[in-house]
Amino acid sequence: MPEQDLYEKIVELAKRRGFFWPSYEIYGGVAGFYDLGPLGARLRKKIEQLWREYFIHRHQDIIVEIETPIIGPEIVYKASGHVEHFTDPIVECLKCGRKFRADHLIEEKLGIKTEGLSPEELTRLIREHDIRCPVCGGPLSEVKLFNLLFKTTIGPYSENIGYLRPEAAQGMFVSFRRVYEVMRHRLPLGIAQIGRVARNEISPRQGMIRLREFTIMEFEFFYDPENPWEGLDRYLPRVADTKLRILTAEARQRGEEKPEEYTVEEAIREGVVKVPWMAYWMAVARDFVHALGVPYENMMFEEKLPHERAHYAQQVFDQLVRVSRWGWVEVSGHAYRTDYDLSRHMKYSGHDLTVFRPYEKPKVVRVKRVVVDKAWVGRTYRSEAPRVLELLSRLSPEEVERMLREKGKVVVDGYEIPAEHVKIVEVEEKVSGRRFIPHVVEPSFGSERLLYVTLEYAYTEREGRVVLRLPRRLAPIEVAVFPLTRDERLVSKAREIRDMLVDAGFMVYYDDDGSIGRRYARVDEIGVPAAVTVDYRSLEDDTVTIRDRDTWRQVRTPISRLVDALRRFIYEGARLEELGEPVEQGSG
Repeated sequence: MPEQDLYEKIVELAKRRGFFWPSYEIYGGVAGFYDLGPLGARLRKKIEQLWREYFIHRHQDIIVEIETPIIGPEIVYKASGHVEHFTDPIVECLKCGRKFRADHLIEEKLGIKTEGLSPEELTRLIREHDIRCPVCGGPLSEVKLFNLLFKTTIGPYSENIGYLRPEAAQGMFVSFRRVYEVMRHRLPLGIAQIGRVARNEISPRQGMIRLREFTIMEFEFFYDPENPWEGLDRYLPRVADTKLRILTAEARQRGEEKPEEYTVEEAIREGVVKVPWMAYWMAVARDFVHALGVPYENMMFEEKLPHERAHYAQQVFDQLVRVSRWGWVEVSGHAYRTDYDLSRHMKYSGHDLTVFRPYEKPKVVRVKRVVVDKAWVGRTYRSEAPRVLELLSRLSPEEVERMLREKGKVVVDGYEIPAEHVKIVEVEEKVSGRRFIPHVVEPSFGSERLLYVTLEYAYTEREGRVVLRLPRRLAPIEVAVFPLTRDERLVSKAREIRDMLVDAGFMVYYDDDGSIGRRYARVDEIGVPAAVTVDYRSLEDDTVTIRDRDTWRQVRTPISRLVDALRRFIYEGARLEELGEPVEQGSG
């Protein structure tokens, strides 16, 4: 029997010990859906809490967290562009009827990248290289685009269409005005959210890496595009010399695959990252993923080429981590979304989502104004005239100028106004401030993908057994408590200690079944960083041993100082030797 690779070992461990497994197993399973078991659910929550610490708690003066619904009305996703653009190429076997991601089939067969190719170009590659169904060998159809939104109806009316959100972002954009007012008109302002999202993937085949339903952790960071450094003077010194491994779009176009190192300051100064705040958040993301156990040399940021970027983005960097089976996989995306989303929601909703910034002193400026022949509009459109005028008022002078230049008339929602009945004039006005639409940078992470990455980097084997060397503070269970034997005096003492640690806030695993060596092995396998053992000396002097999962060394410490010692060890990174008197011992 061939030896399992690392991915297979992790999946087997995850199922056996309760981290994750395929959903709906008793019905044969459904691709792209996974359950999190007791340990997996707790590990994900700890990853999310660490994310909150890095991105929200440490920046609580500029970032707040909200919650919004996972189902949104169709108009929201028309405005966001997802109804039109959120697609993947699909191909169908003409013999067995199975459907596949066309780009994935081609990449696996030819070993080339296909991101950004049109359906026609993908079809041509399939025909030229006689790529066939990987299941039955049948011929494949023409490539078409498939929308990944999960569609539903809101209420009993079929015309009331809704979608499960594919990202948490739109809830934050739609709520921007409310949050901005609650935060007393503060900019820059980050609005964060952690929640479930759904993407109707065509053929997910990468386990926890590509799911149809998962948890996203992201925030939209709004700032003044005319003052992109605002507020950064307080934070940039923390990361100015942090080195980011970046593979630029320009380097990729030259065929290079190895990233270059830039300090955050260099990346901003040299224009590698267009927005200073985005470079800052990339540095925070680097340190956050490192805190999950990923070495710096095994992560990098890859800049997406223009045809690879999402429809809303002007610059995108994917944070990649190297994993055993698939090589480099994305764990976060960092997108400069400009004012795309707010401006689209302004257009579709009719609500003003601009920000007003007062000047220190009023200024006299020349501004352009659209002047419409209201009498002509009234004669021509009669009862509809107020609506026509309201629609015209939403257009900027620049938009009206462009229409007049290109079409010789203004067209808005099907209504036409000839050039002779609309003009652009310049007037002088005293203004007390300016209105603008904030620009946005967005860091976005997938929780389940990070959970898998965390497990892979924690997985080790020692003397023929698994030791899951999770970062201590992320361990689903922080402490194990064992009586050395089933002597009732030891059991009673051990249970008292367990209750004391539970009351102190620790997640505790108690076990008195089997030899002490086997019990150590069981908790090593699920990543418990500290094991407390009650032995016969404990009955004499109220001390216990603390065992380190990673080194198998032990120290003896008084029970009265146990809670403090464990907090220091698990949450503050204290060395075991700082916690008590070393214990002579054999193997773990």
